[in-house]
Amino acid sequence: MQSYGLFLFSCSSSCLDVVTGFQVIYPRYYNVTTQRRQRNRKRSKRRSIYCPIHGCYLDSVSQKYPLYTTKPEHLQQRGMGRRLALTVIAGFGTVPLTGEWLEAFWCDHCQETQWYHVRKTEANRYELVTAPVDLWQQASGVILPSGNPTVGEFTRRQARQTRFNGIKDFSRIG
Repeated sequence: MQSYGLFLFSCSSSCLDVVTGFQVIYPRYYNVTTQRRQRNRKRSKRRSIYCPIHGCYLDSVSQKYPLYTTKPEHLQQRGMGRRLALTVIAGFGTVPLTGEWLEAFWCDHCQETQWYHVRKTEANRYELVTAPVDLWQQASGVILPSGNPTVGEFTRRQARQTRFNGIKDFSRIG
């Protein structure tokens, strides 16, 4: 077959135009399959977070709870100098720890949900450590297990009550 002209179609270079019998010729700079591959590489990929014990893929079962700090020691542990850490805490009060959060994951091998302290080390790389109890006090958007410290004892007791006693609860008042 002979090539009589330049026709641009969205198929590979070995494609034949059945109707006219012409062979499709592409210029060197125009390659449809390469463009499609580049587009697929730009798409976001699944987070590669693996179980630190078994090495299997972990599925997220909660939202991310971002961490913050109010102490200069926490900033020093993350590589900031002592004087700079003191200045930052004095100036801002609370500082968000970017690239760190608490999140729950499901492990298929263990068949259980575990809370982890996740650190993003670089693009698509994560470091997981089982979340210690004291780290929950640095998370934002978390309900404290002891309850809200600004709520009084009477209100807390009333909220926990399952049945209504009416006037009996107010016997000490009046």
